[in-house]
Amino acid sequence: MSKTVLVTGSTGNLGSAVTRALINIGFLVKAASTDPGKISPANGVQPVKMVFEDPTTFDAAFSGVDSLFLIALPMDPEAPEKLKPIIDKAASRSIEHVVFNSALGVDQNEEAPLRIVERFLMNSGLSYTILRPNFFMENFSTGFAAPLIKDQNGIFLAAGDEKTSFISTRDIAEVAALSMDGKHNKKEYNLTGPEALDHYEVAQTISDVSGREVTYHSLTEDAMLEGARSAGMPEGSVQYMGLLYSIVRAGYMAAVTHDVEQVIDRKATTFSEFARENANLWK
Repeated sequence: MSKTVLVTGSTGNLGSAVTRALINIGFLVKAASTDPGKISPANGVQPVKMVFEDPTTFDAAFSGVDSLFLIALPMDPEAPEKLKPIIDKAASRSIEHVVFNSALGVDQNEEAPLRIVERFLMNSGLSYTILRPNFFMENFSTGFAAPLIKDQNGIFLAAGDEKTSFISTRDIAEVAALSMDGKHNKKEYNLTGPEALDHYEVAQTISDVSGREVTYHSLTEDAMLEGARSAGMPEGSVQYMGLLYSIVRAGYMAAVTHDVEQVIDRKATTFSEFARENANLWK
């Protein structure tokens, strides 16, 4: 009988990719969302309501579940307060395995919100795998940077001239799915793409495949954060964004690892490959 994985963040770029990857290798999925009506039921996928801030939704979400894919809301400084009760619920249900999606580099700062969650999971008694991916390639195709690429032909960030080893959510998802069998217990994987690029190179690659001239505009931190505020981003997330890109400018996100290849037995996707596959999204 197929085992069932509860996937949080199931409507996001990564959560939806994890759902597909799990189904592809024979798992069933309970796709958690604050609005499960937005999820189209499919073979092997059962939408379920789950609200991080509402523990009364947890029992129904965990019913019949064997394992858990856990991800925080993007740039959420309150991640520990929201995710600790979910980990406690998983422990009370004797969940077989938890794959937690964290972020590259948080193990270097014990006060980072996602590091606090990592430590809590490590001490929970649960079988776990921790994934620490770098920035997603999909940020430029379907994520937060995509609208300005399409509307203004630009990438507007305070990343300076430093490089980032961007990774595709498809690769992260394959690692997550293959980690669900419990054979990766107490493993921590730092996930990157196979190369590090600056945002000028990203813009040029998107230009080459899309036929439109996309330009990277290197903003000051203040200008980037004011733009985020104007777009309606909560102040806590604005400050989180500022911290993330200060780390980029310091050069800490340029490291390349081979952890993806170690788990899925193929090389991670290059940004050029990703761009060619997604060229129509920028046209």
